[in-house]
Amino acid sequence: MAALVEVGHLSVMQSQNLERKTVKVALLVYQHMLATSLTLPLEMLRAGEAFALRHSNLAANLSIQLVGESNKKIASRAGLAIYPDVTVEHADVPDIVIVPSLWRNPRPVLRQNPQLIAWLAERWQQGSTLIGVGTGICFLAESGLLDNHSATTHWHYVEQFQRDYPKVLLKPDFFITQSERIYCAASLNALADIVVHLIHQQYGRSAAQHVERNFSHEIRKPYEEQRYLEGAVDRHPDELIAQIQFWMRTNLASSATLADVAEQFGISQRTFTRRFKAATGTRATEFWQQLKINAAKELLSSSNLTIQEIADMVGYQDQGHLTRLFKHALGSTPTEYRAMVRKKLFS
Repeated sequence: MAALVEVGHLSVMQSQNLERKTVKVALLVYQHMLATSLTLPLEMLRAGEAFALRHSNLAANLSIQLVGESNKKIASRAGLAIYPDVTVEHADVPDIVIVPSLWRNPRPVLRQNPQLIAWLAERWQQGSTLIGVGTGICFLAESGLLDNHSATTHWHYVEQFQRDYPKVLLKPDFFITQSERIYCAASLNALADIVVHLIHQQYGRSAAQHVERNFSHEIRKPYEEQRYLEGAVDRHPDELIAQIQFWMRTNLASSATLADVAEQFGISQRTFTRRFKAATGTRATEFWQQLKINAAKELLSSSNLTIQEIADMVGYQDQGHLTRLFKHALGSTPTEYRAMVRKKLFS
């Protein structure tokens, strides 16, 4: 995918040298598909595009196609009539392919759509990013793309999936897996989190936060905290930094400085800073700060604690400090965030 950064501060001369990009998205359609796993990502992606276009005329344009084995009408479980835009022979080469979930046993549907399975394998070879949802992940497994790679699927189909695809490294305890350019979502909520992640990549943080606030504030944890990222352990062999990360997660109320943490683990702050960035790709300050913000978000949405009490619980004695961090990271104050989430959850 060709990611597009936020361009609100580009100069006129710079903007004249840029061209508006097109991101091509394909959604497979077939009998007994779950209509929600088609309409939800569509509406979220369009919302991200609309937000980005309001802030920059250089935001990427979305080109979306419904791709089917034939041009015949698709009957969904919801009773909606869905018509493919194109067949596999005439579909564009997409940047992103979404493979919706199914209501029924996927095996008969797989037998009826051999061209879709072959098309997925071809698109992967041509550089497309593939996203499978629920039992729709069987399309990816049937193509062989998941052999010796991590995946997840709907909890109800785990045992059958393991029998049908023994070469796939199934991770049923994770709602999201990522293996290079292949994402698997075990549920609709997990799909929504992946879509927010992709909007962030394409349109920037503000657009992703806007879509999350409007569609999925109940979907709380950031994408990076939920996924099983294939190879991530191999890329982070520093056991000391892993211990420090665990300490940070379990000591959110601590007001210790990074120098204090480094001293506690017997290394200099300079060495700690260097090793943490090398191991995780993130600065230690940013990592710990994000942990604290995430914990504060959970407390704001699920408790009646005051803002000061929450600030104390995540290690910020100054309520104003927490407010400034929230404003910078989320575009809203803790009070505004709480009101927004409560309205979404309970209205």
